[in-house]
Amino acid sequence: MVSFLSNRWVRLMRLDRPIGILLLLWPTLWALLLASEGRPSLNNLVIFVVGTIVMRSAGCVINDYLDRDIDGHVDRTKSRPLPMGEVLPRQAILLFAVLIFVAFGLVLLINLHTVLVSIIALLITATYPLLKRITNLPQLGLGFAWALVVPMAFTAEKTPITFEIGYLFLAIIVWALIFDTYYALVDMQDDLKIGVKSTAILFGEQVLTILICFKFLMIMLLILLGFSFQLGITYYTALTLVALIFVKQGIKARYAKRNEFLAIFKENNYVGMILFLGILFGF
Repeated sequence: MVSFLSNRWVRLMRLDRPIGILLLLWPTLWALLLASEGRPSLNNLVIFVVGTIVMRSAGCVINDYLDRDIDGHVDRTKSRPLPMGEVLPRQAILLFAVLIFVAFGLVLLINLHTVLVSIIALLITATYPLLKRITNLPQLGLGFAWALVVPMAFTAEKTPITFEIGYLFLAIIVWALIFDTYYALVDMQDDLKIGVKSTAILFGEQVLTILICFKFLMIMLLILLGFSFQLGITYYTALTLVALIFVKQGIKARYAKRNEFLAIFKENNYVGMILFLGILFGF
């Protein structure tokens, strides 16, 4: 097991660090449950879960390829396979192409409308790493890419896309802004030195206050979502637990040092899981 996790290809796809897969998987499952009233088809469930793993892996590969000249100057990323010379740039591009081919093959098993939405998601995934060079809001691009799973899930389940799914779409974008800003706080000092942009830098001294506002907004959107889909008490119990986690994060972040923000980032896995259970048992 140790040798598998230390494999250069596994590390390049970040399969040794599944937190990114989980943070993408939870919104995928939220959307599938809501699109199917808690009973997604087995076919769609398998395709979306496998597709999540493949697309997250592809996103990591293209990110490392585009950042190969930057990662070596950042403490957290300098031991990645590309800056260490364990993988050649052309090999990384080839792996990215294979992963995208597999992902596109999976979505072809669903229907045309889902394929069309997936193409937009693919384009954002491929260009997301470039956003940090041109805007202080790369986390917003990530959130938009994350949120596209909502229309994909509804078209896959052949459920009409209505105004109400916008609450989930926006909630996912806000959630990505929350957890990826915590992630950006880990690298902020290195990013300032090398000129990489992020919301952590943009928000400056007000970053923790702005994150509290984002958390409040996300809870409000999820309450509206619950009303729209007539979810039961289990869902609102889950929302209460999520709110408590957010409060705990806010208190912890006030005194956190650089590397401690990574632990706060990872806690969002529990947010995703709790909301999944709330929706699953809320119908």
